[in-house]
Amino acid sequence: MFGIWSLYALLAGALIDVLTGDPHWLPHPVMLMGKLISLLEKLLRRVFPKTARGENLAGGVLWTIMAGVSFLVPAALLMLCYHFSHWLGFGVESIMCWQCLAARSLYTESMKVKKALDSGDISASRRAVSMIVGRDTALLDEKAVARAAVETVAENTSDGVIAPLIFLAIGGGPLGFFYKAVNTMDSMLGYIEPPYKHVGLVPAKLDDVFNFIPARLSALIMLVGGGLLGFSIKNGWRIFRRDRYKHASPNSAQTESVMAGLLGLRLAGDAYYHGVLHKKDFIGDPLREIENGDIARSNRVMFMTAALSLLLFGGLRLAALVIIHAL
Repeated sequence: MFGIWSLYALLAGALIDVLTGDPHWLPHPVMLMGKLISLLEKLLRRVFPKTARGENLAGGVLWTIMAGVSFLVPAALLMLCYHFSHWLGFGVESIMCWQCLAARSLYTESMKVKKALDSGDISASRRAVSMIVGRDTALLDEKAVARAAVETVAENTSDGVIAPLIFLAIGGGPLGFFYKAVNTMDSMLGYIEPPYKHVGLVPAKLDDVFNFIPARLSALIMLVGGGLLGFSIKNGWRIFRRDRYKHASPNSAQTESVMAGLLGLRLAGDAYYHGVLHKKDFIGDPLREIENGDIARSNRVMFMTAALSLLLFGGLRLAALVIIHAL
């Protein structure tokens, strides 16, 4: 949106993310998004009829308001900052890009699970993994805990790293925050059980739409990244082709299947959510037993995928700017 400075901000934001992650003492914009989503949900439930159609409409209005605010507010702020100084705009947009990316945080939180598993403390392992997964964790054994952590790294390589990076490369900080709002609405409302079944329908479906292309690009780049790290690109491609739709979401198994194939693991399977058993297909083949070190391996794949994506989409953004300037 703001030319070459926006590209510089993306590079700076990615570097800050890798170096610092998301410090717990610093309020994150996603927390503000979550509060606004909760407020709008309560308000719109009162306004619209308590029927399936009424709640569907409420979810659609909520999505429109959140998506609009999440794009327009950062856009207005950056226009003002760049108007006064390119350096001011660069600084503010760098912070925006940093807060849209989650590579370091994904690494930090998943490696806490590995550390707890390595210590032999199953209770601590379950607590650690409960911070990064939505399933019930109280009854998970060591291998199930490790599997849940690897699955989370695999899925969030797309949702938390590559997809926001793509949106940032296309439209800078404003489009990055738009994507984070879409993703956050799905995380908070996109459940099939009451009371979210109807109000969360539009947020869930539109999250699928906006992640459709990024998820597939993430999977393909992950294949290349895994191959560069010495993992089996042939098996990754085989499992990707076979298992990429073995998930309730059309997007989540794209990167999970690649990760399972690269590492030679079997992921997914049945899981409990809020006390309800959800039957899920397995992804991948059990060429070997999962081990604690697979959490670190999955993170290596995630970082390589992020680096390749930054080179690819940053390069495409630069090429577009050069072409526009030449015209």
